[in-house]
Amino acid sequence: MTQTSPVIWWVRRDLRLADNPALHAAVSSGRPVIAVFVCDGLVETLGAAPRWRLGLGLEEFARNLERIGARLILRKGDAVEVLRDLVRQTGASAVWWGRQYDPDQIERDRKVKAALCDMGCDAKSHSGHLLFEPWQVQTGQGKFYQVYSPFWRAVKDMDVAASLPAPKQIQAPEHWPDSDNLADWGLGAGMNRGADVVRAHLHIGEDAAQARLARFMDCNVAQYKDQRDFLDRDVCSGLSENLTYGEISPVAMWHAGQHALDAGKPGAEHFLKELVWREFAYHLIYHTPHITKQNWREGWDGFGWQDTNSAVLRWKQGRTGIDVVDAAMREMYVTGRMHNRARMLVASYLTKHMLVHWRVGQDWFAHCLVDWDPAANAMGWQWVAGSGPDAAPYFRIFNPDTQAQKFDPKARYRRAWLAELSNAPPDTALSFFDACPRAWGLSAQDKRPGPVVDLAQGRKRALDAYEKNKKS
Repeated sequence: MTQTSPVIWWVRRDLRLADNPALHAAVSSGRPVIAVFVCDGLVETLGAAPRWRLGLGLEEFARNLERIGARLILRKGDAVEVLRDLVRQTGASAVWWGRQYDPDQIERDRKVKAALCDMGCDAKSHSGHLLFEPWQVQTGQGKFYQVYSPFWRAVKDMDVAASLPAPKQIQAPEHWPDSDNLADWGLGAGMNRGADVVRAHLHIGEDAAQARLARFMDCNVAQYKDQRDFLDRDVCSGLSENLTYGEISPVAMWHAGQHALDAGKPGAEHFLKELVWREFAYHLIYHTPHITKQNWREGWDGFGWQDTNSAVLRWKQGRTGIDVVDAAMREMYVTGRMHNRARMLVASYLTKHMLVHWRVGQDWFAHCLVDWDPAANAMGWQWVAGSGPDAAPYFRIFNPDTQAQKFDPKARYRRAWLAELSNAPPDTALSFFDACPRAWGLSAQDKRPGPVVDLAQGRKRALDAYEKNKKS
């Protein structure tokens, strides 16, 4: 390694300049830095919405790099081959990146590290995606936590790294390697006509994320605990979109939350707890990677879920006949996101009232959500279904009508997203018909369908199925 040989910074889900340990280490080395994003098989298999949103994030991040004299090099292909070729082409003696924790990326990264080390290249991963590394948080017996509450108590007083400044300039190499054209990758192809609708609801890039955090801390954090579950109130941070792509760091969010807590804002601790809920999801995906594809709890493989169900299409279309469930599904089509309370309701209705396997919902969310996160999505679906860690008891079956009366008492949320409920529906509700697939043949003139599953009958059927599984 010499002071003139470049460092390749392999960009992944860390599209930011500030609070970026891998970038900070590369810039601090005093050597030229080449930022590279690789469109490999894992990127290609992303769902339509997250793949499109990733492309938008890359476009904005490339502009941020150009402002400080750098470039984002884009290459498509197998990550091992692409990075080895770049090392040869640029004379780089180091490849550094930010760590990821889901099983597919861990497997890929091990192959990359082994191949680069065989070349004599310094291959190193850095923290940055989480507050605490999964191996740092252990029980008194040296094991990983399987329940959230003790996990929170274990980490709430732990030191969190100080925020790292954004570099003001990045030293350029003598010659920049060739780069693909982002548009040629077609990352947004799967969105079809929905892209124009969803785009208006996005907040893309590091600057937008920081502004979002500041606005939340100034205006909404104080009421966050008491009002976050109300579907018709905009009191949540909305930062899941930016956190997913690393446009903001959990470190920045943690310190902002702590500052609000010190200032006596009552909702700040609960905001920190929600941030740690994400940490808990990654803690689990690292220690029990089967959570992404298999029932996490033993004894659930024989449960009578169905992988296919003729009513699943109606659930996807927001036509179950249950207003709050349908409103939530349509919110996702229009905005790319869904209120957290609503996510629990649509998941409960699918897995419990409809008795459809949680994997069906997990896969659909992975296709439609711009804030899709592999750990949070897997844990969230299994938590609701009852098969996951720290899961809701099997007998906790949300009644969506009761939940709507409690958390949308004036039906503002339902009317905002369901055109059929109004003679003069708002633009938010009408936008669904501009975003959804033409093949569905839906229009605002359609009548509301009856329930796919009657709530009382569905609850009884679910309880019977859970009792049967428990006995067997």
